Amino acid sequence: MKLVVTLAAALVATSVFANEPAATPARKGDPKAAESIVNQVCAGCHAVDGNSTVAANPKLAGLNAEYIDKQLTNFKSGERNNAIMSGMVASLSPQDMLNLAAYYSAQTPKPDTAKDQVLATLGQGIFRGGVQGAGVPACASCHGPQGKGIPVQFPRLAGQHSDYIYAQLNNFRLGTRANDGAKMMQTIAAKMTDAEMKAVAAYIQGLR
Repeated sequence: MKLVVTLAAALVATSVFANEPAATPARKGDPKAAESIVNQVCAGCHAVDGNSTVAANPKLAGLNAEYIDKQLTNFKSGERNNAIMSGMVASLSPQDMLNLAAYYSAQTPKPDTAKDQVLATLGQGIFRGGVQGAGVPACASCHGPQGKGIPVQFPRLAGQHSDYIYAQLNNFRLGTRANDGAKMMQTIAAKMTDAEMKAVAAYIQGLR
């Protein structure tokens, strides 16, 4: 399939993940205050430094603080549905979530490599140029050519687990994830094939 550059809103968020400002943007998080929660609650799945080694669990290191806070808030309210995360955030206060967001956003993300280079090459075309004729825009138009995202608006994708990226794209496509603001990601994912999702997810994992 021929891929061409198209300008518009982007993929994920992962995320895979279009993002709205946090509900309390004027408040600040304290990374130090989050350390006990990180060690007792978060580290088992996401690691102390936010560089999860489990493909199903997203890497949090270097994600926008606003994005992390929004996701935690959405898990707590039920706007983003996940049984495990709903339980994890149940006892967290709004300030706890801000503190966690500040903590993980300050961690250094570790680079990764694509598992399948052929698939990643196909994904590179989608990430940079979208899909001709399908209405799928270039992911880079919102998440940046290096996948670093735009604080407050769009999350970082670079180096995220391909399995997680694919899962979130599929959730957006199926409508089981719908906390993407103006439903940007739902609209985009609905136009993607399964193969295209896997390809762009493979590319994102190795993106630096």
